[in-house]
Amino acid sequence: MSEENNQYTFENEQYRKTYWHTCSHVMAQAVKRLWPEVKLAIGPSIDEGWYYDMDAPFAFTPEHLEQIEAEMRKICKEKLKLERFELPRADALKFMEEKAEPFKVELINDLPEDAAISFYKQGEFTDLCAGPHLDSTGRIKGNAMKLTACNAAYWRGDSNRETLQRIYGIAFPKKDELDAYLQRIEEAKKRDHRRLGKELGLFMLRDEGPGFPFFLPKGMTLKNTLLDYWRQVHKKYGYVEISTPIMLNRQLWERSGHWDHYKNNMYTTVIDDVDFAVKPMNCPGGMLVYASEPHSYRDLPLRVGEIGLVHRHELSGALHGLFRVRCFSQDDAHVFMTREQMQDVIQETVRLFDEVYSIFGLTYTIELSTMPEDHIGTVEEWERNQDILKAAITGMGKEFVINEGDGAFYGPKLDFHLADSLGRTWQCGTIQLDSQLPERFELEYTGEDGQKHRPVMIHRVVLGSIERFIGVITEHFAGAFPAWLAPVQVKVLPVTDRAEEYAKEAAAKLDELGFRCEVDGRNEKIGKKIREATLEKVPYMLVVGDRDMENGTVSPRHRSGEDLGAMSLDQFAALLGEEVKTRAIK
Repeated sequence: MSEENNQYTFENEQYRKTYWHTCSHVMAQAVKRLWPEVKLAIGPSIDEGWYYDMDAPFAFTPEHLEQIEAEMRKICKEKLKLERFELPRADALKFMEEKAEPFKVELINDLPEDAAISFYKQGEFTDLCAGPHLDSTGRIKGNAMKLTACNAAYWRGDSNRETLQRIYGIAFPKKDELDAYLQRIEEAKKRDHRRLGKELGLFMLRDEGPGFPFFLPKGMTLKNTLLDYWRQVHKKYGYVEISTPIMLNRQLWERSGHWDHYKNNMYTTVIDDVDFAVKPMNCPGGMLVYASEPHSYRDLPLRVGEIGLVHRHELSGALHGLFRVRCFSQDDAHVFMTREQMQDVIQETVRLFDEVYSIFGLTYTIELSTMPEDHIGTVEEWERNQDILKAAITGMGKEFVINEGDGAFYGPKLDFHLADSLGRTWQCGTIQLDSQLPERFELEYTGEDGQKHRPVMIHRVVLGSIERFIGVITEHFAGAFPAWLAPVQVKVLPVTDRAEEYAKEAAAKLDELGFRCEVDGRNEKIGKKIREATLEKVPYMLVVGDRDMENGTVSPRHRSGEDLGAMSLDQFAALLGEEVKTRAIK
């Protein structure tokens, strides 16, 4: 499709955002028609749809949302023209004061003195807004939109301010697109890692420790298997592993810059009259490890990995299962290198990412995040490092998009957004290029010329938060993990009591071969045992009965329902062993 023909379709991101932003105004107009006393805050488009924050004297219910939807459809049928106009600051304030919209008044007061204060009018409804918008409410298909949720939200994200209600919505140009989206959302609910984590016995969350997950035995098996793979692949790429303290003194965090730039997210305490902080990231400890001994150019690049337990203070309203927690293990690594090695090291790191993500059947897009307002280092250094990241990625034939101003405070970064089996994206991996912390920690190496030089480094994670990644792959696989990763790989199901001892012998042999195996010896019908093992998403069930005992065989059944037919236990072990060895996705 040509760029011109693409202009007014959802393939065009700007048009899609404009469409959804206009829908937010239609929703606000509908609410004000139904309940004029409601006060409006903000209503932006988001990655999928829009939301509008409102202050209402009652709690919105699903029945209220149905009323709003019906009124929105009326507004779409009215084909109201959207008209933009501007007002001087004093007139704009008076306009919103007369409408008794205190949140809009606050927004106007916070605008720069020279800002153009614009409004959009549609029928009797006018809203403070920078736009852009569609030219008419008639452009929106009333039968292809849906209000999806309502929850609480702090005004301007400040827990000390008013608690508002946030209504979410989604819309598409065609009803079948809405239906497909809603079907995907229903599938996502079935895959919710919080529900599956409980059903499969992986982890739990308790009020005694909000944001601090408990991993249960099967969850620990999953986590440790994942970390075993992480260690294997990193050894292959030449990494060494370290462990740094969970708590370090304030002086270190001031030196790294985190005390000034990240203090609000850090947990602090006092030990022997000295301020300490629980680490929110692993890098300052990694700096101390590098500085603990002299280095030569022959040592570089030096690849150092760490599975570090970090703690970050998150608002309670932001906590979400394993996706947003206050305590997590980060698969951190720091690579120290010469300036001449930078591009090669970045490309080598991307190849490692490719290898890891492909194991899980995950694809990705890359985002280059540039210099934020709150940064250290010169503009020239930032631009040079951003150019190196660009050259490394384009040199591999990979594409990226720019995310302006979202780099780490010490350097630009490449963020890897993984796409799961439902097409949702998750930011997991990152490669951050840093020439600032080596300077602050006065790191050195001896060059070929015998002189002291300053190394450059990258901070990088592949999985990111181990906990979050487990949440991602739980939903990606809908809890049906590949055999190599599954907490229980085989469940042996005796058909009768007579076969129970034979089942235990088969399980013991599989256990000796290194497979994770359980026996269901309950006095239940075999159909029930198979159903329950299938619900537990165990990759393989071995059904054993009198005939198997006589012939020395087992009858494997895959959780998909496929019967593999009778075979010897050695044959099954070889089949499963190959699947585990190749880390097949099945």
